[in-house]
Amino acid sequence: MTGYESVIEHREPDYGEGPKALIARLEADLSAQLARGQRRLAHSLSVASCAEGLALLYGVDPFEARLAGILHDWEKALSGEQVVARARELGIDMGVDLRLVSPLLHGIVAARELPARYPEVPPAVWHAIEVHTTAAPEMSPLDMVLFVADGIEPLRPSTPGIEGSRALVGQAALPDLFWDSFVGGIIYVLKGSRYLWPGTIDTYNRLAAARGVAGAR
Repeated sequence: MTGYESVIEHREPDYGEGPKALIARLEADLSAQLARGQRRLAHSLSVASCAEGLALLYGVDPFEARLAGILHDWEKALSGEQVVARARELGIDMGVDLRLVSPLLHGIVAARELPARYPEVPPAVWHAIEVHTTAAPEMSPLDMVLFVADGIEPLRPSTPGIEGSRALVGQAALPDLFWDSFVGGIIYVLKGSRYLWPGTIDTYNRLAAARGVAGAR
């Protein structure tokens, strides 16, 4: 069994009644939130399971990973125009016209809006959700787990890049697995002639510099 297979076929931890009840409530709420987007709902639940499995493999809190996966695409219920409007209402500043980066906004908006609705969810979960579309120069292990799970969950159609990342699961350290997924996302944007947010370039350079320094030691 490969590392990726062990992740997607893992056994759910015994969380106890309280955490299980929260998971069930969030999944029910998500089902209502994404009722008109069944593919998005299936993706979210698949990311949640994949993130939980990655967390177990890499020594990250699996409960937090599961919650982050469930909620990461909550704002996908909104259209692109709606999420841009909501981001403007929240005062989110990306340094460019928000219409140019509308695909990046749903995680940031969710991380601003949902903590009031779910105060029992740990702050680390909200940070992971906030950076799951943009990444950040400093990524926590939980941040990395959600970012990777979003890209390699089993419902994602197979591409050479995704299969390459899946093959690294359990073979590479978590920071290296994240780096491969992050760079793969940039390549996808470039090959599709899509707009690349300048913040992504800054994040790439800062992460690359940090990796270079670490490799030189």
